[in-house]
Amino acid sequence: MTKHETDVLVIGGGPAGTTFATLLRKQGRQVTLLEKGRHPRFHIGESLLPMNLPILDRLGVLDDVRKIGVPKLGADFTIGNSGESERVFYFRDALGESPPHAFEVRRSEFDHLLFENSRRAGVQIHEDTKVTKVTPNADGSHDVVAIDDQGTTHHWVAKFLVDASGRDTFLSRANGWKLPNPRHASGAIFGHFRGVQRRDGDDEGNISIYWFKQGWIWMIPLRGETMSIGAVCSPEFLRTRKASLDEFLLKVIASVPEAAARMRSASADMPAQATGNYSYLSDRMIGPGYIMVGDAFAFIDPVFSSGVYLAMSSAERGVDVAEAWLSGSRRQYAKARRRYEKLTRRGISIFSWFIYRFTSPAMSNLMSNPKNALQVVQAVISMLAGDVYSNRAVRRRLLVFKTIYSMSWLMNWRESLADRRAKMAGVRMANRAAE
Repeated sequence: MTKHETDVLVIGGGPAGTTFATLLRKQGRQVTLLEKGRHPRFHIGESLLPMNLPILDRLGVLDDVRKIGVPKLGADFTIGNSGESERVFYFRDALGESPPHAFEVRRSEFDHLLFENSRRAGVQIHEDTKVTKVTPNADGSHDVVAIDDQGTTHHWVAKFLVDASGRDTFLSRANGWKLPNPRHASGAIFGHFRGVQRRDGDDEGNISIYWFKQGWIWMIPLRGETMSIGAVCSPEFLRTRKASLDEFLLKVIASVPEAAARMRSASADMPAQATGNYSYLSDRMIGPGYIMVGDAFAFIDPVFSSGVYLAMSSAERGVDVAEAWLSGSRRQYAKARRRYEKLTRRGISIFSWFIYRFTSPAMSNLMSNPKNALQVVQAVISMLAGDVYSNRAVRRRLLVFKTIYSMSWLMNWRESLADRRAKMAGVRMANRAAE
């Protein structure tokens, strides 16, 4: 067994892991990154948020992302089978100074770009290397055992450990910290298509969302003629599938006339894929000598394209925690840890509030016909842009939006209560199945 030492060891080479590794390496630390697979690779989650752009700029890759991305000026929402036209939310109308656009990207290209940027920054990269065991030491360092694709076992001693393993949730799974989300459950079926009608003019890169009874559909335009299309549904609805994944996805799209109309000349570019219950969280996110970033800690739902941004922003904040730990100042570390936990939970909480209610009748009505009292529409746009951490004006107006939502819920309380009961029954069923 070969032995190595490193200041920081990062498990996982996705957006969270590479962001953490690159920024910390730029501060002069020795950083090792272990990736179980090899880039480029397919991954879902292709829509970025405007608040991703400042992070990409700090990483030094914004111009590179601009070359591989499709400009995304906003998002449009449509209630399926309503006969109503889509409601467009433009990022330029947000409160504050969030960028007026984002990008749609192929994750294989985007993740590979971030990965190679880490390599250029001087991060010690090990692909095809799977972590098998992590053991904490009394001083807060961690012994990490991994096996490479040649079957060779490696042993690292890391002064600080970063779990950026995504949905593998390495530390949570190994320590029994992973918990099913008691308030939400969803799964998804998705694929890539060619020949899908895009929005007109400058809006051709916008993400489109369609509500239907069992969930919602996304359409994300990628470079060339490719469109990423997926349906996020309750797990019990996905279990009703009797046809193939491809047939089931097309059937779901066909049930929403507004989405189906854009598919008249479409052809599949890849076999459809499915993923199980999205929603989980960990019993903890940080401790002596370690931190969990991005999906390794929690994932709620792909609504609002929040996953990549939450992952990268949590990684960027986590760098301060690692630096404080490595500096030996426990006072500085305690301060950085409190800030990390506070802001990470704040971002997840704000997105979660919307996500838990996203398919409710009250939410779909408000998003399609928003009441712009006290700039609440601009605040919702700021949330869609990812400006959820430090902008107090946004948070205050989102409280107003929540009040408006509650009033709308109460005005239609029978329908709203039936919807809530059905969802909670589905969550309990999905969580029992996952046990």
